[in-house]
Amino acid sequence: MSWLRAIFVWWQRATPGTLLLTWLSGHFVGEDKFGNRYYQNRAALRRWVIYNGTVEASRVPAEWHGWLHHTFREPPTVAPLRVRPWEKEHVPNLTGTDMAYRPPGSLGASGQRAPATGDYRAWKPE
Repeated sequence: MSWLRAIFVWWQRATPGTLLLTWLSGHFVGEDKFGNRYYQNRAALRRWVIYNGTVEASRVPAEWHGWLHHTFREPPTVAPLRVRPWEKEHVPNLTGTDMAYRPPGSLGASGQRAPATGDYRAWKPE
């Protein structure tokens, strides 16, 4: 049953083709703090990631994103990206999770809107 799931539920883990490519020609390069594992082929022409969990592109930190897209020649394990004090820590997209942003008054938060203040006049056509 798990091989059937791997074929049809590709967004939960690597596809069989990616796993075969990794097994045959993948050279392990490094791992990020989320547990994602990064590979390249022997000629260093192709680079890819095997996600730890759900396949979601926003889970790739900036330094690894740059390496995957050939912006950086060396991976962050060899040449770490300089972190500036004003930069925030990378956070993946949290939409659809319990930690997603829910503004006050939305159904996902409390569902209670703040009372009207009386400074709004509805538009009426003349």
